[in-house]
Amino acid sequence: MLERITVSIENFAASASSLRELEELAAREIAGVPGYDWSGFYWVDQGDAEMLVLGAFVGAPTEHVRIPLSSGICGAAVAQAKAIVVDDVARDPRYLACSLETKSEIVVPIHAGGRIVGEIDIDSHSPARFGAEDRAFLERCAGAVGAFIERTLARE
Repeated sequence: MLERITVSIENFAASASSLRELEELAAREIAGVPGYDWSGFYWVDQGDAEMLVLGAFVGAPTEHVRIPLSSGICGAAVAQAKAIVVDDVARDPRYLACSLETKSEIVVPIHAGGRIVGEIDIDSHSPARFGAEDRAFLERCAGAVGAFIERTLARE
């Protein structure tokens, strides 16, 4: 299943007409993975490089539509420039509560043009839901989105 979703996102990224179109498809595809109860994108705000802004997502609405890079697991993933997996969000003081049902989270940065431009954020209602296979899958998805952004920037 993960391979099928990854190939679908990579293929779509090769012909997508806009980033919004790509992120909406990717959020929907990724949300189809069992145990991925909230799937979405956060983007570094082009007008404020210290802020993340919510992009396309699948799942319950969140009040966290803007997150300072100094806050939360999402901010930490950008600050540390690496994927972060939290097995039990109740034990991580960085966690910004979006849902009482969320038990674990993974955040994977999206790189383009030599910098982090955004991230994929996944929440699960199951504790310790995310392992090495999930991380590799989401890093590959993030890579496809980052490559699309780089191609788009090269055309401008």
